[in-house]
Amino acid sequence: MTEARMPSTGELELEERSSLRRVRGLSTELTDVTEVEYRRLQLERVVLVGVWTEGSAEQAEASLAELARLAETAGSEVLDGLVQRRSTPDPATFIGSGKVDELGLAVRTSEADTVICDGELSPGQLRQLEERLKVKVIDRTALILDIFAQHARSRDGKAQVELAQLSYLLPRLRGWGEALSRQVGGRAAGGVGIGGRGPGETKIELDRRRIRARMSKLRREIGAMRQVRETQRGSRTRNEIPSVAIVGYTNAGKSSLLNQLTDAGVLVEDALFATLDPTTRRAETADGRAYTLTDTVGFVRHLPHQLVEAFRSTLEEAARADLLVHVVDGADPLPDDQIAAVRQVLVEIGEEQGGTMPPELLVINKTDAAGDLALARLRHAQPDAVFVSAHNGAGIAKLRERIAERLPRPEYDVDLLLPYTEGALVARLHDEGEILAEEHTGDGTRIRARVGPELGTAVLPYAVGGSAVESTDLPATVVGR
Repeated sequence: MTEARMPSTGELELEERSSLRRVRGLSTELTDVTEVEYRRLQLERVVLVGVWTEGSAEQAEASLAELARLAETAGSEVLDGLVQRRSTPDPATFIGSGKVDELGLAVRTSEADTVICDGELSPGQLRQLEERLKVKVIDRTALILDIFAQHARSRDGKAQVELAQLSYLLPRLRGWGEALSRQVGGRAAGGVGIGGRGPGETKIELDRRRIRARMSKLRREIGAMRQVRETQRGSRTRNEIPSVAIVGYTNAGKSSLLNQLTDAGVLVEDALFATLDPTTRRAETADGRAYTLTDTVGFVRHLPHQLVEAFRSTLEEAARADLLVHVVDGADPLPDDQIAAVRQVLVEIGEEQGGTMPPELLVINKTDAAGDLALARLRHAQPDAVFVSAHNGAGIAKLRERIAERLPRPEYDVDLLLPYTEGALVARLHDEGEILAEEHTGDGTRIRARVGPELGTAVLPYAVGGSAVESTDLPATVVGR
């Protein structure tokens, strides 16, 4: 309880405040001399720096370790990691003016060319750090956006990433020296002459205007692509096929799980944000009910709001599903933090959609890599979760059963005799309904099934006896003859 309270600066330990805490084990620098020259040509050499304002030291170091993995995913070589203990980030330089000099020494000692800050920097903080450190400085948000830009493959994904990048760039647009400050028109070059008169517009203003125009165009394109997804989603709704969305922290094993459940053949990679474009595949329960499984983009702590905004149309797949399969990395040192981060984003999406999120089925993945003690603690903390390994298939059968139990079932019982010429309707009953009994007779196929309202209306002419359904609250069009 005491750790959760925000401490004042005076309460912080003197030793914590007097120096940057070095996080061990983050360096990815190669020791093989034969490869160092090549790596230095290909990869940026980075030093990481974070501000620890709340929580435990373990959480602060885990956050910086995650930043190191993000940097590696972006193609960088991590040389060092430093954490500054403060009650709040410094408004001018993020880590405090005195600590910038210590950070500069670490940068020069390691011969780094980039500093990555574990947080979102204001334009002023970014400018101050770059001017004092004399190297490129980026923040966590820019790093994640860069990874998304590298991994986006579809036209939709690329457009959403570009919109997010431009939204981030617009307030941070700045020039070096006079490169972006020159003016056209007016009293240009200290005098007035032909072509030198007019209201004038600085180059940076021109760039801002172009960025805003590009953002407007991207929003229109994303809106058009959203309509296509709405049409596809509407088709599945009309066919009354339940939908399941796989959500979870990045690199929790969502794509591997999709492959296990559907043989989808989706790219599986041990990297953060390997999946950006949603993939939907068809699956069936043990009793033959069809449903769709959608693999969504992974979440991360402090997911940039620009990405939530840009990927809203993609994240709607989760908001409109009938069931969420929430995948958690059981081998992660802090799985509870992963669960909380994902649920926070899901709540935001649900609020934007004007309602609550679908029911959740928690799945603890990577049981083959997690320790027995960690799994025992998770079983105690999450008694309703399903424990699986998408790597070796352990627990997948149990997961299929739990998904089948949680899927919405068709509402109405029907007793039908369909002539053999109505093979298409029989196929629809198998695809969209739940077959209770089936018999081939001389007059046709006798089927007892559970169906939804639309399919019930379609099969109404073939109802046996006086009641096609047993429910009393059917639509008026779905009644027996």
